[in-house]
Amino acid sequence: MRIGLIGTGRIGTFHAKVLAGHAHVGGLLVTDVDHERAAEVARAIGATAAPSVDEVFSWGVDAVVITSATSAHAELIIRAARAGLPAFCEKPIAPDLDSTLRALHAVAQAGTPLQIGFMRRFDAGYATAREAVRAGRLGRLHTVRTLTSDAAPPPAAYLPVSGGLYRDCLVHDFDMVRWVTGREVTEVYAVGSDAGPPVFREAGDVDTAAALLTLDDGTLVTSTATRCNGAGYDVRMELAGERDQLGVGLDDRTPITSTEPKGPPPATRPWPGFLERFASAYQAELDAFVRIVRGERGNPCDGREALEALRVAEACERSRREHRPVRLEEIAGLAPPA
Repeated sequence: MRIGLIGTGRIGTFHAKVLAGHAHVGGLLVTDVDHERAAEVARAIGATAAPSVDEVFSWGVDAVVITSATSAHAELIIRAARAGLPAFCEKPIAPDLDSTLRALHAVAQAGTPLQIGFMRRFDAGYATAREAVRAGRLGRLHTVRTLTSDAAPPPAAYLPVSGGLYRDCLVHDFDMVRWVTGREVTEVYAVGSDAGPPVFREAGDVDTAAALLTLDDGTLVTSTATRCNGAGYDVRMELAGERDQLGVGLDDRTPITSTEPKGPPPATRPWPGFLERFASAYQAELDAFVRIVRGERGNPCDGREALEALRVAEACERSRREHRPVRLEEIAGLAPPA
């Protein structure tokens, strides 16, 4: 199979290396607006550098992997759909609902597969938690706590185009809340702080955020995130039920120090970032995509799943701006045309 990869930034380069080594990928085209960077990546992994996106589509590929800037995702998804090509796209589909719905409409019309890169669905810890919750081993679930803490802020130039902390970062937690519990979010109340580095205020974003989510069965969820966690990259989820309690993301690399005399020792090698923490999950999601293209499995995370996580993020952003609880039903235009 021949795959075209569009975008050779940090995550695109990682994906390109994975695909280049996949047993069922016989050819890989890579392209980027930075032509020299794409050529360098191609040389390093034995791929072919395409001059532009046009050549990726015209030179003949069986599928495309979209890892470009967020602002280009929707148009590339539409182009792949119209070309009849399966597509894998890093989240989000688009930075706004209107563009997201337009892309999903094109995919629905074409009937082509679209897998969205919510890699935590392929992480062993989250998968085990999902199995436990769905099997009823925790009893009635009453409380869920999630956190995503980046060790350091992203580049300043990224912030204005990121979509903001809820859409760019916490959207992963919102997807996990739905995927692990099997429930839907009905209401959110969110707050944010821009008291950290001035680049966040300049970008109209926040560096730290918290949200209280209410699920459709009454379960309460707290989700927090920060871009300024100097101890290291920290991603966790706790699920508490009437019978038992589980934690995802607690290991010898979790960047937290216990103050208890007999507590666990501090992590000697805390996670530096998401690529290291979720490396195996990223590999697994791309393997799943290759198997989708080969007709060997169903789609583990289609566009509608990404839309629902984005709805929660949009509600949180509205809640933060307007200082009030927001019902999910307030976010209009939420289903792509049939």
